[in-house]
Amino acid sequence: MEPKYKRVLLKISGEALAGDNKTGINVEMTAKVAKEIKQLNDLGVQIAIVVGGGNFWRGRQSTSMNRETADYIGMLATVMNSLALQDALLAEGVKARVQTSITMREVAEPYIWRKALKELSDGDVVIFGAGIGEPHFSTDTAAALRAVNISADIILLAKNVDAVYSADPAVDPSAKKYEHLTMREVIDKNLRVMDLTAATICMENDMKIQVFGLAEENSMVRAVLGESIGTLIE
Repeated sequence: MEPKYKRVLLKISGEALAGDNKTGINVEMTAKVAKEIKQLNDLGVQIAIVVGGGNFWRGRQSTSMNRETADYIGMLATVMNSLALQDALLAEGVKARVQTSITMREVAEPYIWRKALKELSDGDVVIFGAGIGEPHFSTDTAAALRAVNISADIILLAKNVDAVYSADPAVDPSAKKYEHLTMREVIDKNLRVMDLTAATICMENDMKIQVFGLAEENSMVRAVLGESIGTLIE
């Protein structure tokens, strides 16, 4: 099997790691994700990862809370998920590093661009935690920015749904499923695949995105091999 992409940025939502639990970390789902990442690693694919934090914290959950405080809490949530995923990868025999945009040396390395490139070239999986280290920016933006930083071939966007739809398919059964979109269409149709900042970064840097369902069997591997799965945005 010859991978279509040599270096990828995998964006995983925190909710996806929660699995059927809906909140927190589902050990079985996290192990499943780690096993699929190992398959990619064994194929020689260089893998960077950005994990969301929505399974622990989603935005400002109290109107009295300062936005900056709420966003920093969210960044810490992404670090918890990053450490859990790192642990699952190490259990599979995959070398995995966590780099964070907020310094916390006791549990992770600080984000250093050249070090990340060296670790990827050495075959280590690099997990980027704490977003970009600034409030008012989502992990979507972090994924787009880090993908550009490391010159990834594509962003693999692992979601709870299997593709991009014209509306929420859980609410609207008539929602149209898209197999192919341009980034301009995503923005103009307000499809909310990523936030506007992230979408703009991708569009300006010709960064492709493959959207697919994380729960599907071998979905990551199939996407990297170039199979028609989910929605391709370019």
